Amino acid sequence: MKLFGWKSGRASARPALLRAPWGAVTIGDWPRGYEAQVRGGYVENPVAQRAVRLVSESAGAAPLAGGEREVRLSVADSAGQPLIETAAAHLLLHGNAYIQILCDADGAPAELFALRPERVTVEPDAQGWPAAYLYRAGETAMRIEAKDGTGKPGLIHIRAMHPLDDHYGLGALGAAAGAIAIHNAATKWNKALLDNAARPSGALVYDPGEPGAALSGEQFDRLKAEMEAGFQGAANAGRPMLLEGGLTWQAMSMTPADMDFVGLKAAAAREIALAFGVPPMLLGLPGDNTYANYREANRALWRLGVLPLANKILGGIARGLSGWWPDAALSVDLDHVPALAEDREKLWAQVSAADFLSPEEKRAMLGID
Repeated sequence: MKLFGWKSGRASARPALLRAPWGAVTIGDWPRGYEAQVRGGYVENPVAQRAVRLVSESAGAAPLAGGEREVRLSVADSAGQPLIETAAAHLLLHGNAYIQILCDADGAPAELFALRPERVTVEPDAQGWPAAYLYRAGETAMRIEAKDGTGKPGLIHIRAMHPLDDHYGLGALGAAAGAIAIHNAATKWNKALLDNAARPSGALVYDPGEPGAALSGEQFDRLKAEMEAGFQGAANAGRPMLLEGGLTWQAMSMTPADMDFVGLKAAAAREIALAFGVPPMLLGLPGDNTYANYREANRALWRLGVLPLANKILGGIARGLSGWWPDAALSVDLDHVPALAEDREKLWAQVSAADFLSPEEKRAMLGID
């Protein structure tokens, strides 16, 4: 009797079937390094990329209020990319945003440049305070003093809260890595099923033809090895099999509907959106009943996600520029944010209806000089 091209009790010269090249890596594992997480999350996952871009682009497009010099530096591009948008994306993904202050011939700030956070290393002094920042690009290294002789900073470090680190912030990408890996794995699994005619797995049933006959130990081990090498894993999902010598195929696994791959993928997508602070409704994810409509979801995005992030970045820039301009101030101009127009309208109506206030007091409450 032949099993997969070999006779009973005798090894075959034919090598075992090989798995697809990328299938050698366990599909359920997720990367731990920042660069690998960015490639798996932001570069390859549509939900994570859209969530990050939605928050960062909204922060970059927010109208600014403050001094003319500070606003001019903040709305300028950083190496061809909007400064606030780039810093917001770095803060979301890495947890740290490094903005270098470049001065002109007179020593005044002339440009703000956002550095890639994974290339920056903090050099603490004897007391543990940051003394300098080392920026590495390839084999080139540049040391930027935290403050010069006059106390003016050479680099602005904005970081998210990290309870276990004194020098580096904690980004949302690491927390979302598991959900991103599940979402990517479900996509690859479904793609593999489609590539292999979407046929479910099953079991090999041995039909001996003779009462009491069974596979020998060598036959069983060889059959198990070939099954693991050639037919297990997402890369080989639903792959058809060629059977010989008394083996029959019995379909027995659950269908994709039973395994609820769609539900699993949707749950992972919602977790990704949760990690980056984006209402799932704004990403087109079904099953979200928290918000009555897109307008409320968009307002929640601004109130709970965009504004805190933008104010953190703008506050850090203002503190960094205060070494040159002590009265430096930067903030989001809430009066000109379209998503918050309804909140502003309610405030105006409430103040206007307060008859016990004088016109001057009403103007002061509304922020009108």
